[in-house]
Amino acid sequence: MKASILIFCAVVFFSTVALAGPVQYQVTGPVLEVRPDVIVVKKGNEKWEIARDKDVAIAGDLQVGSKVTVFYTMQAKKIEVKEPPKAPAAPQKK
Repeated sequence: MKASILIFCAVVFFSTVALAGPVQYQVTGPVLEVRPDVIVVKKGNEKWEIARDKDVAIAGDLQVGSKVTVFYTMQAKKIEVKEPPKAPAAPQKK
């Protein structure tokens, strides 16, 4: 009985991990700038510009100086494929 419960839990866990989708990241720090399409957050000595759209949920009053945690995912906008490197020519025998 215990073994079947463990197997069931393992199946549920691995199926949810497999279907979870893209990884979500987060950055926390004070807001340096707020624009309609970008929020700039200071993390350490770096400025992080994170794109946003009008559908982003904002909990609270977003303004410069507020400390925020921004949750984001990485999404490709364009992919350029380069030609693979050519194999070097075999040395010629004399």
